[in-house]
Amino acid sequence: MGKQLATDTGMVFMDSDHEIEKRTGVEINYIFEKEGEAGFRERETGMIRELSSLEGVVIATGGGAVLEKVNREQLAGSGIIVYLKTDVSEQLRRTGRSRKRPLLNKRNPRKVLEEMAVVRGPLYEEMADLSLDTSHQRVRSVARKLKELLEQRGDLPLQN
Repeated sequence: MGKQLATDTGMVFMDSDHEIEKRTGVEINYIFEKEGEAGFRERETGMIRELSSLEGVVIATGGGAVLEKVNREQLAGSGIIVYLKTDVSEQLRRTGRSRKRPLLNKRNPRKVLEEMAVVRGPLYEEMADLSLDTSHQRVRSVARKLKELLEQRGDLPLQN
């Protein structure tokens, strides 16, 4: 969705997890395996600090980035925060085949996602400038709606 929004607005898309993988030369799963979640979160915080200093970018973070207060503060101070809500059933459908989700690979994924929602949901709600329910919606329609909302708020220049 972030990539589509960036395309639609002429901005650059940056994904914090992808940037970590690019710079380390290994997948997130490997970092979790070797350094644990704490090691990964430290790398994630550094990447968010760096990406948040850029202008004209749409930044996608991993779902757990919100757990660290420093990340929430960094992101909130750098731009518009959009919370893309999705129900657990839809999250399961979207992530079901992926093996690149270390927190979902070990236990009952539904239970893990439900537990994450309890912890992360309120943090996202607290910091979000905009919230959109993306359950059962296509990427293009969500990006179009988000672009319209941002233009209405004056956060994007109107485009033809």
